[in-house]
Amino acid sequence: MKKINVVKSNLEFNDVIKSGKCYKNKYFVLYLKDNDYNVYRFGISVPKKVTNAVNRNKLKRKVRNILDNHRNLYSKSKDYIIIIRKSCLMESYQSLEDNLVNLLKYASHK
Repeated sequence: MKKINVVKSNLEFNDVIKSGKCYKNKYFVLYLKDNDYNVYRFGISVPKKVTNAVNRNKLKRKVRNILDNHRNLYSKSKDYIIIIRKSCLMESYQSLEDNLVNLLKYASHK
């Protein structure tokens, strides 16, 4: 994932969360909102109470890899914020991939 495709600022994160559409499943919460940049952008968050820093970073790397492998699922000029839930800790990579892909497909068709 290139740096241009990352939502970094706290203000942008909060803006997408407050005014964007929300989609949920057992493992992820997905917020999405249109942007003016004509590129898709992602923000990935794992709350501190889920686990320690090492495992939070592992989860984020897994999600980034899934997003890189499925670039055809999301559209340009949208911001996506993905919040990873605690139930992701004990799941396999394949299960996480299936659930995130299904959530992205569902959100893109709505």
